[in-house]
Amino acid sequence: METSDSEGKSTQPAHDLKPEKYYHGTKANLKPGYLIEPGFNSNYGKRKKAGFVYLTATLDAAIWGAELALGDGPGKIYVVEPTGPIEDDPNLTDKKFPGNPTKSYRSRHPLRVTGEVTDWQGHSPEQLKTMKEHLEKLKQLGIEAIED
Repeated sequence: METSDSEGKSTQPAHDLKPEKYYHGTKANLKPGYLIEPGFNSNYGKRKKAGFVYLTATLDAAIWGAELALGDGPGKIYVVEPTGPIEDDPNLTDKKFPGNPTKSYRSRHPLRVTGEVTDWQGHSPEQLKTMKEHLEKLKQLGIEAIED
């Protein structure tokens, strides 16, 4: 909500009190109410058991998750709500994007699926190819995309 001060200047409120909307990108077919839990094989890297579940507050980061997840079929983006505390995702915030502009998070607690985003637009084939080539180079160097 935007307001005006006594001089007629536009001001923004200090805090937006409505909760953030969170997303999870994957290729899994999920239904509302489903709990996405840690402990399953990761969609990325060596596919080891994931100690965390990942979520984001930006649709773009969720699109990357949906496009890069292993598996057949189309990517899916779900609206999720954390059932416990979340923290900044250090795989992105510490290494690639200080300050967390991608609004990427992780949790040791399940994420509850509350809906699905069906009208999203994927990245261009060129962008997707470049990202996959970059991830392949990291893999060849022995660098895991996700470090738990």
